This record gives sequence, structure tokens and C-alpha cells, in this order.
Amino acid sequence: MKRAIVTGGSGTIGAALCRRLAKDGHHVYVHAHLGVEKANELAAEIKAGGGSAEAIGFDVTDADAARTELEKHLAAGPIQIVVNNAGIHDDAVMPGMQREQWTRVIDVSLNGFFNVTQPLLMPMIASRWGRIVNISSVSAIAGNRGQTNYAAAKAGLHGATKSLSLELASRGITVNTVAPGLIASPMGDAAFGKELIDRLVPMKRAGRPEEVADLVGFLASDQAGYISGQIVSINGGMI
Repeated sequence: MKRAIVTGGSGTIGAALCRRLAKDGHHVYVHAHLGVEKANELAAEIKAGGGSAEAIGFDVTDADAARTELEKHLAAGPIQIVVNNAGIHDDAVMPGMQREQWTRVIDVSLNGFFNVTQPLLMPMIASRWGRIVNISSVSAIAGNRGQTNYAAAKAGLHGATKSLSLELASRGITVNTVAPGLIASPMGDAAFGKELIDRLVPMKRAGRPEEVADLVGFLASDQAGYISGQIVSINGGMI
């Protein structure tokens, strides 16, 4: 049984990712920071359904805390599937954006990617098998007003994906990014009405979290062993 970690695993998309990876037979670490209670509930749900999971809590922006917590679990062997899903929005047009808004958004998505992934690499390399999947956004590809910070953070993952995939290609480890468009969630449903979705999305609907999870599940599988360094959009034909 391979072990997987999903950062931001207690959120809507994160929970779908955790359920899919558990369904595929992996032991899943459901990561959360502020949502540890929800992560525990999800892990219990997965176990009740016959899967294997446990909650894990730390702030991805705290490099020391992340390394300390991850090393506890590495004592039992490599974590070979890493899904960097943690990210936050703090939207504002840039002329009115505060430095803290810029820094925090980049800290979670981009520095968080490094803080979680880097400590896991050497054990993964030693195992000669690994899957790293980063969750980005259509905003990183097309841009979006009010999201200069978010688009910059997620676009940074695209460059990191390309470079890291080259570093790890000979070790049996793939690195890819999934860039979702409008995905149904309690927060998203409140922000995007049907009229806006019809105008922006050629398929005239929001995507489902499970559709994102199916794509990630494939990229984390043996079947995707020759796919690496790619930015894969899932957005209903938006771009």
C-alpha cells in the first residue's frame, strides 16, 4: 500500500482527492491546518468505508513544523504520492492590495509546496517511484482581475513543476500540475451564479470536485508513468 498526502485535504476539492486516493488503495494523510476537526471526520469516514486514512495537522507556511511532522511519518517509509492542494484566496485589485495579502497567498501556495514536497523527495527517490501533483488554477493561465497574488502563486507552481519534473524524471517520479476552472463548492456556488457560469464556461456548468479527483487519481497511478512536466487544464473548455 502506497502512502499519499493531500494538503488542504479538509476542503471541498481536497476531500474529493482524499476519497479518490483512498478508493485506489492508498493510505491517505488528510492534511489540514485550521480544519483539523474536519480532517479527522474525513479520515474516519474513509476508514468506515474500508479505506485507510489519518489526519495530519500543520501550517504549510511553517517550514520547521512541516518538516518535523512529516519526518515522524517518514520513519515508517516513504510517502510516494504528494498532492499539493493547499491554497488560499485574498482577492483585491493590485492598486489596493496590501502587502500582507500578496505575501500570505504566495506563502501558502508556493512556499507551502516547497515546505511539504522537499522533505519527502529523498525517501521518494530512494524508492524509485513517486507521483507529485500540484493543484493550480485557470487563473494562473488566463489571469483574473483581483487575483494578481493568487495567479502569481499558482503560476509559480507551473515553473516549479517543469523544473522538478526534469530533476526527477530518471528516478521514476513524475511531477504534474492540474489547473481547475470553476468547480462547484459552497464558497464557489455563492460567488458564481448561473449567468456568469453560462458566460464563462462553454459547457455551461461548473465542474465537480470528483472530476478533478479522477484526473489526479489517474496522474497518481502507474498508468500515468510517462506523463510528467505537464500542466493539465480541467475547465469545461474555458481556455
